[in-house]
Formats: sequence, C-alpha cells, structure tokens
Amino acid sequence: MKVRGTAVATSALALCLAAAGCGPDDGEGKGSGGKATASRTPEASASAAPEAGTTPAPTPTSDGRTLTEAELAKVALTTGEVPGYEVAPLEGTDERGTEESEDEACRPIAAIINGSPEPAPAAIVFRTAMDTAEEGKDDQTVVTEILTSHPKGGAEELLRSVREAARACAGGFRTTSEDGPSTYTGVKTLPAPGAGQESFAYQVTGSLEGVRVPLVFHLVRTGSTVVTFYAANFLGAAVPEVPAALVTAQAAKLP
Repeated sequence: MKVRGTAVATSALALCLAAAGCGPDDGEGKGSGGKATASRTPEASASAAPEAGTTPAPTPTSDGRTLTEAELAKVALTTGEVPGYEVAPLEGTDERGTEESEDEACRPIAAIINGSPEPAPAAIVFRTAMDTAEEGKDDQTVVTEILTSHPKGGAEELLRSVREAARACAGGFRTTSEDGPSTYTGVKTLPAPGAGQESFAYQVTGSLEGVRVPLVFHLVRTGSTVVTFYAANFLGAAVPEVPAALVTAQAAKLP
C-alpha cells in the first residue's frame, strides 16, 4: 500500500483495516472516508501456481506449535531484515472493522478486510513495512502484516476458507457495517511467491467515492501460524504490490 506521505502511513493503514475508515462506498459515491493511498503494479517475477493464486514450494519443517502473542512478536519481521524496509508495530488495531458480508460465502474475505481473520486466532500481531527509498513520496509503498497463530487445524481452515470464498465471490459481494453498505465488484486470485507450507494471493476490488480501489492480500502458512500481507491503491487503478522479498523473508522466520 502507498500513502500520501509517511506521516499518515500507519494511521491510514489502521483506519483501513482496524476501523474500516477507507472501505469501499455503497456504489453511490458515499465512501467511508480515510486517507488516500496508492501502490505499484506487482512484479512479473511472481510465480504462478497450478491453481491460480497458490504456489507450491518445498515444504519447510515446522514444530506446529500455537504461538503466543509474545512469540508471534519475536518471529515478526524487524527493520534491517529486508533491505530498504522499515518495520514497526501497527498502531490503532484495538478497534477492528465491522463489515459483515451479505453473502455468507464471502464472510472469510470480509473478515480479513476487517483485520480479524477467521477462524479467530489464539494470538494476533500487526506490523507495517515501509519502503524507505520512497520516504516523503505521495506513493510510498506500505504493506501491512497480520500474524496470527491458531489452535490445531485452524491455520489450514483459514487458508481453505479464503480460497473457497475467492472462488464463490468472484463476481463481487456487498457488506454492511456501522458506516453503512459497501460494494466490492470482484475477487480474483493472483500469482503468489512460493513461501511457507502453503500460500495464496487474491485481489478484491472496491470503490472509494466512486473510484476503483484494488486491494491485494497474500496469505502464507507454516504450521499453525498464518501471515496475511495487505496492500492497497487509493490513488489509481493499478494493482498494488506486495513485494516478494517481504513475503519470503517473513515466511522463513515462522517456526
């Protein structure tokens, strides 16, 4: 995700995921507000999967433990681990989004937009990664990470449910929230870098005050831990980028 200046990077992200402050409008130009943002087009080097959006990779070993919040924080990326990116805790995550899908089949996608992946995790940690080379630019790249740990089977269920929802909701869906209705006009799978034991990527298209807004999500699972990467473009129609370097570096830290 890219933002208008670094000063609003964290707050814009918190508004979007935690408080639905930059969610799509109701199709009549009644957007829910929030900071405008933008991002780059995904690199062509991302590898496609046999099933679109899923990339098989050499299976890493995992102890399968359900991590505590403190343990999740220890395995989260830190500044210096990916050259050119500053990583910090994401502020404003105490209040999450309240969007509820009108179609139950699309609920897993709405839950991630809210910043609350389902099934409910045992622990959750938020981070934000910013491209320091673009500091001060209107379109600075900012990516959110949501690290979640799950009881046995929960991590696999999260990936499975999101995959199924992406297929079922390809034609779009509507949600209702405290801020009113929102319309998402389409969901499609994307190529995902091979990482972790399982990975999946998809794009959700909404609108902000009548303007097309592409949102991109990459999910990576190793054992009982899932990392969801989020990027958005609120300044143009180009599909935003989740840099593969962030995905692979974070996946490599998962136990």
